[in-house]
Amino acid sequence: MKNIQTLTDKSAIGLSLLCAVHCLAFPLILVLLPSVAALQLDNEAFHLWMVVAVLPTSTYALTVGCKQHKHYYLLAFGLVGLACLVLAVALGESVLTEAGEKSLTVIGAAIITYGHFRNYRLCSHKENCQCPQ
Repeated sequence: MKNIQTLTDKSAIGLSLLCAVHCLAFPLILVLLPSVAALQLDNEAFHLWMVVAVLPTSTYALTVGCKQHKHYYLLAFGLVGLACLVLAVALGESVLTEAGEKSLTVIGAAIITYGHFRNYRLCSHKENCQCPQ
């Protein structure tokens, strides 16, 4: 069980960082490698599928971790980050503008990444942690 929780924490961190890198670096990648445009990664479907992947992964990892180490503020913290990502996808560029959507996505990804990092550290490195083996 601990291995699954650790894997989901690491996966959620990776997915959140991938989402942030996509938002910030994709225009630069398109300039440097124009053939990447053929992949059509610059549409809203990418954001939607990233949120679909991050939601269950984050919810599971933070819930299991918080049940064990009892630091429930991390669950609330993670839910705020998830809410930012969902709002960025739901409202999109039409309401938030491109800069607003990117900002909200990066803020949400940073919050989720920090929450999972703390969750992972508490479960993996705390001597008296009751995390499942």
